[in-house]
Amino acid sequence: MLLSSLNLLRQPLTFVATKWQTLIRVAGNPYRPELHYMRGPGPKWHAKHPAGRLDRSL
Repeated sequence: MLLSSLNLLRQPLTFVATKWQTLIRVAGNPYRPELHYMRGPGPKWHAKHPAGRLDRSL
């Protein structure tokens, strides 16, 4: 009787433990590349750097 009731609890507890571990792993990882994704230079950059000008002062 006791063994069968423990088996009934095992599946929900395993599910909760797995979800908890996933949450801790995701929350503990500080690097989120989607937050730092850049698509390229914007209109302000293009206004400062015209396409025909090459700066060779280096």
